[in-house]
Amino acid sequence: MNKLKILLIAAAVVSSLSINAQTVNYPVTKKTDVVNDYHGIQVADPYRWLEDDNSAETKDWVKAENKVTRQYLDAIPFRNKIRERLEKIWNFPKYGVPHKEGKYIIFSKNDGMQNQSILYIQEGLNGTPRVLLDPNKISTNGTVALGEYSLSHDGKYFAYCVAKAGSDWNDIHVMEVETGKLLTDHIKWVKFSGISWQGNGFYYSAYDAPKKGEELSKKNEFHKIYFHKVGTSQEADELIYKNDNYPLRNYGAGVTNDERYLIISETAGTSGNALYVKDLKKEKADFVKVADGFDFDYGVVDNVKDKLLIHTNDGASRYRLILIDPENPARENWSTIIPEEKNVLQSAVVIGGHIIATYMKDASNKAFLYSMEGKMLHEIATSGIGTIGGFSGKPEDKFSFYSFTSFTMPTTIFKYDVVKNSSTVFSQPKLDFSTSNFETRQIFYTSKDGTKVPMFIVHKKGLKLDGQNPVYLYGYGGFNISLTPAFSAARMIWLEKGGVLAIPNLRGGGEYGEEWHKAGTLLQKQNVFDDFIAAAEYLIKQNYTNSSKLVIAGGSNGGLLIGACMTQRPDLFKVALPAVGVMDMLRFHKFTIGWAWTGDYGSSDDAEQFKYILKYSPLHNLKAGVHYPATLVTTADHDDRVVPAHSFKFAATLQEKHAGENPVLIRIETEAGHGAGKPTSKQIDEWSDVWAFTFKNLGLNY
Repeated sequence: MNKLKILLIAAAVVSSLSINAQTVNYPVTKKTDVVNDYHGIQVADPYRWLEDDNSAETKDWVKAENKVTRQYLDAIPFRNKIRERLEKIWNFPKYGVPHKEGKYIIFSKNDGMQNQSILYIQEGLNGTPRVLLDPNKISTNGTVALGEYSLSHDGKYFAYCVAKAGSDWNDIHVMEVETGKLLTDHIKWVKFSGISWQGNGFYYSAYDAPKKGEELSKKNEFHKIYFHKVGTSQEADELIYKNDNYPLRNYGAGVTNDERYLIISETAGTSGNALYVKDLKKEKADFVKVADGFDFDYGVVDNVKDKLLIHTNDGASRYRLILIDPENPARENWSTIIPEEKNVLQSAVVIGGHIIATYMKDASNKAFLYSMEGKMLHEIATSGIGTIGGFSGKPEDKFSFYSFTSFTMPTTIFKYDVVKNSSTVFSQPKLDFSTSNFETRQIFYTSKDGTKVPMFIVHKKGLKLDGQNPVYLYGYGGFNISLTPAFSAARMIWLEKGGVLAIPNLRGGGEYGEEWHKAGTLLQKQNVFDDFIAAAEYLIKQNYTNSSKLVIAGGSNGGLLIGACMTQRPDLFKVALPAVGVMDMLRFHKFTIGWAWTGDYGSSDDAEQFKYILKYSPLHNLKAGVHYPATLVTTADHDDRVVPAHSFKFAATLQEKHAGENPVLIRIETEAGHGAGKPTSKQIDEWSDVWAFTFKNLGLNY
């Protein structure tokens, strides 16, 4: 690899384009002669210097690009009207699913336009709620967000994570629940961690402190588990587990509800784990491995006396529930409680001496009540096609809370009575607009290789199939993540203006279990892009739309999806919206937690995988002289999940090679990260820009 030459950004311009009476002047991004040798193949990386997010040159480039983008977006005459409407749509109360711990019930609520939701606590179902924690008071601009949190089992202490400016790095603080007094406990450099209480302390996961300047880009290595005792310093925390032989593994700790067993999950990627258990009631007990990694997933639901109830896809692509005895963990001693069925067993919880199991059928949820022996007793009634979430509780609880949402129904919280098998509304948001004028359909289309793929289509009732409807096609397709129905205030502005929302359930997701997931990974990743392209072709063939009215969008792995599809079929789409995307598929594993994604993507370090990845890597498949769709790349300066260098290099290359008149811009948010915890004000600002850009480039006047 040639030595990187750091060069300044020139004040010249690549071109001046006239687009609907607007002129876009792209900054010239200097190129270097960096070349990498991958298994005998030379691959140029002329914008490598943009990976250094701390350099003055990169910061100057960000300022120059944002200036160009703001000039374009601010000149759109209806941009402010879109923002005003978004504020009205957004402004309704939003509740989180309550969680019961001892005598307390804890829940989050956002009155509508607050930057961060506030955490409330009350005694029992009829208690008066009081503020437990208001993240809006921690920072003036709402960029400090609440992450994981947990009440101690006796309800005395409350431990919580806070993240600044959207980073994955968290700090843990502790307060007294009764008084609200913030204690001196302060734990730093926490990442990918839960908070699991045992007595007057808790387990958490952390990394060693990174060097200054490397916080947001350095590869995350040597994850460790610690135990923190309330009232002590972080330096006094007990190291519970580490593995110096495998720096690229992650470790999470959890304690069963009765505090008997400590569970450690070891992962080498984003799916598959090994499972270790320690009996805390036995003096000098050591960890026992109860499941090997990393081919299957093992999640401990709880213990049933001296056995562990585990949710797994081992021997069941669509998951099952099994019992494992930690004293006799050999596979031949496992017993099945709920066997694999046609539909995916998405989750399970033990409440009130019963098992509540949530299933996914064709990307929509159903929930059922089972006996502890695995006999199905009742279906838990819900409102049609939608998503269920939030069931939590303890074996002795008689009720639980859960949420239900759909494309046209904002998240509503229900209280479920286990004994009566009945649900009652606990909190339901009141909107100042109607969603009854919209309908949701689910269709199945055929992908390139003949696979049937489901897709949700949402639009106003009475839609005319004349081929002229604007369509917003959104996808993900990776990491076993399922796209199930969910309400989005941001998308309502599209739907109420006559737009169509289409969401296909691509391979790579978890909609049909592990086989569906694996069919979109490694040397089969192209299936994901083929599924998405086939969805677009279906919508055109069925006269929903045409290529001049078709918008494609996705974030993170979905940003990769958009980058790959717009480079493979630039003729098929009018607008492309890749957000925080993985665009440089040859180097993603060299930053922060990127190494964990090689289970889905493969790695350029492997010769066979490199050749396959190179064929679809968005950055490396941009070609000079091609007319690409109007593109608005979005990223953020504190994204340490998918580092912004992916988007920086992709945007610079796109602006260099694009030959058409469509604008190709990048919007770089400041004091924000991958998306989690982004304050309401920044969300509305970003969506205002995205919709203004989209409407303008479709030739629509808001």
